[in-house]
Amino acid sequence: MTAATKWEPEEMDPAKQQIVDLVAGFSIETTPGSALKIPDYREHLRAGATVSVTFLPGSDFDDTITTAKRLKDEGFVPAPHFAARSIPNKAALEEYLKRLQGDVGIEEAVVLAGGVNTPLGDFDNSMELLATGLFETYGIKRIGVAGHPESSPDIPSAQALEALQWKNDFARNSEADFYIATQFCFEAAPIIAWEKTIREAGNALPIHIGVPGLATLKTLINHAKACGIGPSMRVLTRQARHIAKLLTVQQPDRLLIDLAHHKATNPLSAIAKIHVYPLGGLRRSAKWSYSVADGDFTMAKQGKGFSVTRDID
Repeated sequence: MTAATKWEPEEMDPAKQQIVDLVAGFSIETTPGSALKIPDYREHLRAGATVSVTFLPGSDFDDTITTAKRLKDEGFVPAPHFAARSIPNKAALEEYLKRLQGDVGIEEAVVLAGGVNTPLGDFDNSMELLATGLFETYGIKRIGVAGHPESSPDIPSAQALEALQWKNDFARNSEADFYIATQFCFEAAPIIAWEKTIREAGNALPIHIGVPGLATLKTLINHAKACGIGPSMRVLTRQARHIAKLLTVQQPDRLLIDLAHHKATNPLSAIAKIHVYPLGGLRRSAKWSYSVADGDFTMAKQGKGFSVTRDID
């Protein structure tokens, strides 16, 4: 090769490029409890990654603040969850936001109803939190709201669609940028059908699709049952008929292939990126996801999956 010759990288296979485009810039989830087991998030995540901080029923919001501060100090973008049914009143919500801005300095939040059957205080749903106007008052620039591709055990489908329309209307008049963050699913068909339904009903918000990270089949089934995952759970239960597979680690490669193809071939689709739920541990799920985002994987024949080329363990 002469000095005048410019090296050009080999063009990536279109199907592979679609997957890379979908996974690039993925966000990921953590809990205050799991944070105690992670000495340094920088060992697993790249600078600037968005990390949602979940709020589980019965949790102390002080733990959310502590985890968000740590993430910010380590170079990440914390996106703490605000669970309406676990917030006592407007004064408490304002206190949480005031402390997060004073101690951490956040710009992103995820606002949802929360997994509590009976509200602990004045708020029953995320819309009531948003309507306070406090998120904009305290400088929140990006707000995630919940989406349920396979419906929610707590919200009838018609009611969920009405709520999503309300959130679209609210977003149009807000200074913040809104997006939909979904629960995790195991196959693309329900997601694609749901996205089309809400788009035709007027949804204009970008969608961050929840994707399960690497975990054993047994772990995935247990999480799916706890979260009320719908028809896509059949992907797991079919495999669970073979007892030997229960302890095998699953990867969402087929899901990503189908979602990426849909996104690339349907320009009107609102699917924007993925959000990783590290059900089997952040380290392994993050390493696998970065491998995919970097294109370090090999496609199987006839689009039947892919395998990352890095050592995940």
